[in-house]
Amino acid sequence: MEVIVTDTPQLAGNLVATILQRWVRPGGTLGLATGSSPEQTYAELVRRHREEGLSFEGVRAFLLDEYVGLGADHPQSYRQVIQQMLTDQVGLDITGPDGMARDLLAEAAAYEERIREAGGIDVQLLGIGGDGHLGFNEPGSSLNSRTRVKTLTTRTRRDNARFFADDQVPHHVLTQGLATIREARHLVLIATGEGKAAAVAAAVEGPLSAFCPASVLQLHPHVSVVLDRLSAAQLERVDYYRFAHDHKPDWQDY
Repeated sequence: MEVIVTDTPQLAGNLVATILQRWVRPGGTLGLATGSSPEQTYAELVRRHREEGLSFEGVRAFLLDEYVGLGADHPQSYRQVIQQMLTDQVGLDITGPDGMARDLLAEAAAYEERIREAGGIDVQLLGIGGDGHLGFNEPGSSLNSRTRVKTLTTRTRRDNARFFADDQVPHHVLTQGLATIREARHLVLIATGEGKAAAVAAAVEGPLSAFCPASVLQLHPHVSVVLDRLSAAQLERVDYYRFAHDHKPDWQDY
């Protein structure tokens, strides 16, 4: 696991865009997350597409999760959110789980199969919840879980209420499981702000535990954790992480 501490949220987002750009090529497959953490990353990718000619032709993308009961045209469905933030602006093909499926168990299994048929995900972008959830794998989730229906905690629904004009956050989601997430070739977690500091410390330096689902990142061979100063504030080894990044060999990529 490589932990990279930047000075500002904007620098963190731009660095993540650079990491993702390595896979923006024909045949590349991106795993995309929503929420506030990736916003700067997506804005920077859109800028590079418009101003620098970054082409998304031949690239595929898969969503990390989706609310149950929200159609694809609902303004707060994650498909609609990601289309507005990124995919419609750069011409990127996006696939997501169907939150309106009549048989949600069958849809979960089918989504896993669609990812497999695409050859798996090359790089998966992730955020982290204040309680350590990854995707919508809430505390207590099995570390070997697959795509499935999850019930959101009161805290997660409260955190997401700001996105809903009527505060009617759904109680259930379809989310990739922790084992599904771990199958991506490269995991990239971005976190900014002091509200994420405790969760980041637990995920990076705490014990491997289902009570901090993001700690499962410790099992993956290729993880980049990109932070700003505030989200890194509770890391005990932050000086070492900065030293290691400053002395990164020229030949070593992210």
